[in-house]
Amino acid sequence: MRVCLPTTGDRGMKETVYNHFGSAGFFTIYDTELETLSVLKNGNEHHQHGQCNPLAQIAQYNVDAVLTNGMGKRAVQKLNDGGVKVFLVEGETVEEALQKFQSEELSELTMDSACGGHSHAHGIH
Repeated sequence: MRVCLPTTGDRGMKETVYNHFGSAGFFTIYDTELETLSVLKNGNEHHQHGQCNPLAQIAQYNVDAVLTNGMGKRAVQKLNDGGVKVFLVEGETVEEALQKFQSEELSELTMDSACGGHSHAHGIH
């Protein structure tokens, strides 16, 4: 399974999960079967609200799940339509978030719990 996390930088497992998927500077992608990690620069971090195209950024990695602190409804819908599940994490490092994901401790982020704009608060929106 391939898991994508929006991150503030490119320090791998020790990097902090960014607070909003679409405007993260980087995406850290971890393959749970091969135990490999890739980091890519988000070429779409400065987008207009509602114009985030999450699948385009990570499509080549065939991601199965996204772990994030926050994401807009349209991005959740686009990912779900592409077969990608989204899970909510709370400010952890990549390593901590992956441990919670693999232990099935994370809640799925749905259209009902996604945030409606870039001025959202942390947590379930």
